[in-house]
Amino acid sequence: MAVLSVERLSKAYDGVQALRGVSFAVEAGELVAMIGPNGAGKTTCFNIVNGQIRPDAGEVVLEGKALTGLAPRAIWRLGVGRTFQITATFGSMSVRENVQMALLSHHRRLWSLASLATRCHVDEANALLARVGMLEQAGRPCAVLAYGDLKRVELAMALANRPRLLLMDEPTAGMAPRERNELMQLAAELARSGGIAVLFTEHDMDVVFTHADRVIVLSGGELIAEGKPATVRADARVREVYLGTGHA
Repeated sequence: MAVLSVERLSKAYDGVQALRGVSFAVEAGELVAMIGPNGAGKTTCFNIVNGQIRPDAGEVVLEGKALTGLAPRAIWRLGVGRTFQITATFGSMSVRENVQMALLSHHRRLWSLASLATRCHVDEANALLARVGMLEQAGRPCAVLAYGDLKRVELAMALANRPRLLLMDEPTAGMAPRERNELMQLAAELARSGGIAVLFTEHDMDVVFTHADRVIVLSGGELIAEGKPATVRADARVREVYLGTGHA
């Protein structure tokens, strides 16, 4: 059984069709890239999977359980983590405290936030930071971190709820080439060691074709190609509508 199954998703905004019957799946330990030109439907698809918007038709299924219509918090609790194009951390709090916040939510202890935040789940937070290579900076405020390090902190926070599915929205945006490759190598290692299914959007084609196990291509709200990176790169329609246009 696939970790994520997306079945015939459709969504329109004011008569404009953002998605048209899109179906795909992501397996445990697999990194799947979703690419396409601006307006292809990538963000709409991500937001439907995450519960931020509802589709007009179709289903999203996580390991046999329907997610369609559930609130983002409920989907998060079922094991769906997400990182964002613009990092979402608390700058005045330390690296460790940011991860502790995510752990408090996972353990349903936000009621104790004011008095216990700095004392709760310290070992668990440290373990997550060690996994993403940020333990040595655990005491530093996020406001002073380099952007690539912030991405690692956000990844540790996304792992706090022990996700079965990880959604990564433009994970390498704003990063230097070396940082991009390091982050995606880390994501691949975490996915394969933990059996996590990873679905990511990305504009950098070098990142996509270097790190993705499979690539899904959207254009005009339709899935036009799917397969191994080399197969998708050679697809004539993909080259015409996306790769050959010069858009990134």
